[in-house]
Amino acid sequence: MLWRTTDLLVAGRDRFRQHEIGVLDAVLIRLTERIETKVLVKLGEALVDLKPAPAETLRRLVFHDDPAVAAPVLRKSQAIRPGDLEAVAGSRGEQHLLAIADRRELAEDLTDILLQRGGRNVCRALVRNSGARFSAAGQATLVAKARDDDEVTKDLSLRTDAILRELPSAAPGEAIGGIADATDCELRQRIKEAAGPIARGLGVKERRPVDYSEARSTVVALSRIGKLNDSTVNRFAMRNETANLIASLSVLSDAPTEIIESIMADADCTSLVMACRASRLNWQTTLTILKTRDAGQLSDEQRERAQQLFEELYLSTSQWAVRWGDMAAGAGRTAASNNGAKSGAKR
Repeated sequence: MLWRTTDLLVAGRDRFRQHEIGVLDAVLIRLTERIETKVLVKLGEALVDLKPAPAETLRRLVFHDDPAVAAPVLRKSQAIRPGDLEAVAGSRGEQHLLAIADRRELAEDLTDILLQRGGRNVCRALVRNSGARFSAAGQATLVAKARDDDEVTKDLSLRTDAILRELPSAAPGEAIGGIADATDCELRQRIKEAAGPIARGLGVKERRPVDYSEARSTVVALSRIGKLNDSTVNRFAMRNETANLIASLSVLSDAPTEIIESIMADADCTSLVMACRASRLNWQTTLTILKTRDAGQLSDEQRERAQQLFEELYLSTSQWAVRWGDMAAGAGRTAASNNGAKSGAKR
């Protein structure tokens, strides 16, 4: 009877009205009073994608004392009331909190509760979650936790978009130093060391301008027909078609060609790995690019570090870092232009 009711809900998800869902919700509530835990787990997994959903049944599942029952629903269901999420976060254990920390989006009020009640694993899950938003108090809590935990510090350095006060107007070095409430010089230095290679790699070096208009037209045409993919980019790298390769990374990562050109020439391959990750390329294509670029031979140690970075990076973090480089480049060009204007005025 339970599964027939559940199947009926799933089958009618796009046509049932709210009062009809309410009737089936009442049936499920009665049935869940009599079934064992392992069946409740399966029920939660069957209901997580429903919206609208049987609200009271979901509520019973998310407040269940057994995290095996509550976690799937807490992690994925978009039909849970915000107030219920906050109530669970304020009253249940670590496993419940971890499930909530993995949700696609988290409001500031909810992350505040999770940071106050959760342990180290909850804190790390929140920092790694690109959909988590942090209040000023939450940012200060994160920095305080990072002072005592190297792993949190490492994660925090890759999630600086969540803790920088004025990212758009800051150059990379200044931006890292602007971490919320970062009066602790030792902590600030640790985060600078973690994020330093990214800032260095994204700096724009002076070089003779190259016209990428033809290459860009080629790769944009390939993109429109769905053929700008790993296979195509890998072929560009193998054939040393540098202009096409740079244009491809520019289009795929949504970064200017001068940024890609700069990091392709950098001996430190960190930023190039991030650009490849932001372009949604796989590791084999990334490795081919690293091996065929002109910045020097890739050592075994560099390859190992690059692969580890590639596997640990979040797509959103890579995309943000590459675009941060765009802002840094723009700031550098503006500063150079202003300095030239001032110098001309003095003469």
